[in-house]
Amino acid sequence: MSVPYETAAYEPAESPESPEEHLARLLGRALNSFELPDEVLRRLDCALAHDSSLHSAYHSAGLHRETYRHTWLLADGAAVTLWELVHNPMPGSAPEHEVYADEEELQAATARLGMPPDTREFELPALMRLWAVPEPRHTFASGDSADHARRLLRRAENADRPGAETAALLATATAHEITQAFGRPGRAGRAGLNYTLYEHAFLLPDGTEISLWEVEHTATPDGRHMCEVYLSQDAAREAMERRATRQG
Repeated sequence: MSVPYETAAYEPAESPESPEEHLARLLGRALNSFELPDEVLRRLDCALAHDSSLHSAYHSAGLHRETYRHTWLLADGAAVTLWELVHNPMPGSAPEHEVYADEEELQAATARLGMPPDTREFELPALMRLWAVPEPRHTFASGDSADHARRLLRRAENADRPGAETAALLATATAHEITQAFGRPGRAGRAGLNYTLYEHAFLLPDGTEISLWEVEHTATPDGRHMCEVYLSQDAAREAMERRATRQG
């Protein structure tokens, strides 16, 4: 049965994103964003406005699939659409995001999930904004979280790594989660600079969450493995972009 999935989660956004911010967030969460054609992304550089809507959904026996249509209005009056597929691989698992520039590719990806075809059987408001959907929550596991934070900061070699104040906060961490961050590699990828980005999320006693972003790479003079740690994902990616610029 095809039904809207958790449509109650949509609420008016307090601070709408710019077209650039919305695109960056979409690419950042999509596992396959690096497969998008460069020509499409270049066209989106001049986007003036954007709109997102839920295209279709399927929900049954703990499995769900939603498809979203993201459309950007360009300066020349043309429009570019990207299709987002959100699904959970197994009941109760965290959702995975994929993005496609062609609706036929979307249909092929949907068919691989073994669910009913992606057909639009209901309408939702045209101005429904995807930015109003809450980001997936971390799934924390208890353990030696404070020691994990200490070891992570100790092996960081970048001069602008988090300092004593952050270390003191994380010394009280009660749980943590490590996930690999995906997304379009940007200039770093085009320059042939390979690196892996991880988010280390920590839970503090008062319920506060703090994340450290770890970059692992071998972009060193002797090719040895190096670890850098930053307080934000943007800072970590920007550091790799700077390395790519120097190497390029």
